[in-house]
Amino acid sequence: MRDFQRTAEPAGAERTEARGDRFVVQEHHATALHWDFRLERDGVLVSWAVPKGLPPHPAQNHLAVHTEDHPLDYIDFEGEIPEGEYGGGQVMLWDQGTYECEKFNEREVIVVLHGRRARGRYVLVKTGGKNWLMHRMDPPDDPTREPMPSGLSPMLPTTRKTLPECDSESESKSESDWLFEPAWGGERVLLACEGGRVVLTAADGADVTERFPEFRALGRALGSLALILDGEVVVLDGTGRPDPALLARRKARPEQPAVFFASDLVWLDGHPAVGLPASDRRTLLAKLDFGGPTWRTNPTSDGQALLAAAGQQGLPGVYGRSAASAYEPGQTSPEFVFVPVPAKDR
Repeated sequence: MRDFQRTAEPAGAERTEARGDRFVVQEHHATALHWDFRLERDGVLVSWAVPKGLPPHPAQNHLAVHTEDHPLDYIDFEGEIPEGEYGGGQVMLWDQGTYECEKFNEREVIVVLHGRRARGRYVLVKTGGKNWLMHRMDPPDDPTREPMPSGLSPMLPTTRKTLPECDSESESKSESDWLFEPAWGGERVLLACEGGRVVLTAADGADVTERFPEFRALGRALGSLALILDGEVVVLDGTGRPDPALLARRKARPEQPAVFFASDLVWLDGHPAVGLPASDRRTLLAKLDFGGPTWRTNPTSDGQALLAAAGQQGLPGVYGRSAASAYEPGQTSPEFVFVPVPAKDR
């Protein structure tokens, strides 16, 4: 299935010394991102493609698709498989190590992995055809790790006429107690990514993932990093400005690519962030260096300056978050505000 004149993959022509106790996990950016899990056994690498990667928690089971055996020298392979070749795309070493075999037959495999990232007892159980189920039998390697929550929707703002430091309804005495960012007039969503798969949830709880296929590339970029982000989806017109009409028409047909502006961090790699102060969540978001062709981190700045700039640029207004506030999924919070551009400045 491969042309070894075109691909740098090992052909297995040269005999590699067998040890019998090695494993490798390769992150494979093929047509669909997946992780190749390979166990050295009887002179070959017995292999499974795991679309979401090795399950990090016993509460999660992942599909594993049995694939052809690979030669032993594939255990160190990483590189680019040319487009048009079988499995074309980038291959990266995600982890390597040794394993102890507790059980290995045609229907069930139980191994204990000793890698840098993959450690612990796993079982693979055949469920039918080439499909197997992969389950972590041990507690998480990180005892504080939690499964990613589902069913969350974005926190919603309270609308105020003026910025909090000027608003008699607000208990805040200083603008420095707040984090301000542009409001782009887009659709508020939660973006969840796990195992390279992106899911977008709107404020009403609807799954809107299929409306925005361009964000699949974000899942590929994040790889095994799992997170939930709060932000806005917008569609830009030919001048680079958000166009609500183009966004509304995405339900029927994409005309221009959408852009996701990340504003808040809800969950990161097995750990909830909702209870942290907004200032700490923003620091964690900044450390992610979140940016790509159709995704960006929403900038923060001085509230008055942002509101003036929003009026000049034709944006609807400014969002503000109390720096000490927690994140409340699905709730309308008085500590998360939307301040529209005054009518005289539009």
